[in-house]
Amino acid sequence: MLAHLAALKRRLTTTSPPFPAGEGVIGSMAMAKGQFFLILISFTSLVYPSQSRLSYNYYSKSCPNFDKIIQETVTNKQITSPSTAAGTVRLFFHDCLVNGCDASILVSSTPFNSAERDADINLSLPGDAFDLVTRAKTALELSCPNTVSCADILATATRDLVTMVGGPYYNVLLGRKDYRISKSSYVEGNLPRPTMPMSKIISMFAAKGFSVQEMVALSGAHTIGFSHCKEFKSYLYNDTHYNQRFAKALQNACADYPKNPTLSVFNDIMTPNKFDNVYFDNLGKGLGLLESDHGLYNDPMTNPFVKIYAKDENRFFHDFARAMEKLSVYGIKTGRRGEIRHRCDAIN
Repeated sequence: MLAHLAALKRRLTTTSPPFPAGEGVIGSMAMAKGQFFLILISFTSLVYPSQSRLSYNYYSKSCPNFDKIIQETVTNKQITSPSTAAGTVRLFFHDCLVNGCDASILVSSTPFNSAERDADINLSLPGDAFDLVTRAKTALELSCPNTVSCADILATATRDLVTMVGGPYYNVLLGRKDYRISKSSYVEGNLPRPTMPMSKIISMFAAKGFSVQEMVALSGAHTIGFSHCKEFKSYLYNDTHYNQRFAKALQNACADYPKNPTLSVFNDIMTPNKFDNVYFDNLGKGLGLLESDHGLYNDPMTNPFVKIYAKDENRFFHDFARAMEKLSVYGIKTGRRGEIRHRCDAIN
């Protein structure tokens, strides 16, 4: 017994390295390094949600009629309210650019919280876009309860509407969760305003990881939709970049503003309901509506892309589709960072 204890003591106090023979210090360092990277990967996956959690067929088993329900809802709404497409694209942009595509723009304010949709810049977001998401959510809840996020509904409906009015089809990854926070105070500084200098808009998009070219391509969404007179009327009398006849027509169209604050004008007066590249061609003719539209054409960093897209619709469609794919996964919430809302306008 004493001999056995002595042998055990020698084994415990030996100066031999605590790793198998032949592995040596390098092997030990490799193991430690591997453990470090495992820890690092685990940490970064918490900070930056992995897109591997998303997939194109995310609902193939849990909600097999997802695409069909979205498509039917989109078609019916667009037929009855033709402004839905432009409104939904704008709603999607305003959601994604403020802390990511997480459906936080859909949440209604409460007596205890002012939500994003009540920020000044969001007050003009069209009701038809909100209604579309509500209709789709209601239909999906009947088909597959507590399964589809409002964020995925908005992202997919936006793509389907762009395609429906003549724009490019692009892929939409699915599996987003809905954010549990929506505050109007988060909005300012994250959304471009029509009166912003182009240099500031470029910087705003760059801070979110978007290049100048991607920003210009995304601006092409102005090919559909309209803007209220209040967004350009003051600029109308102080700028020489407008085509003179166009400026006069706009002054007449907005003559009753602000008596009638709902007065609006199409962003693209040539083909207002068709998603095409005519918007970019208009800019070179002085037919841009907003101050930021003229900025796109006049700024040396953005002008080359405007001219390319004005001449080549296929190039614009390609770049717009890629930029939308990138935007649609910006700042997404997955796993426990979000939830599947029971109603899109209220956090669970």
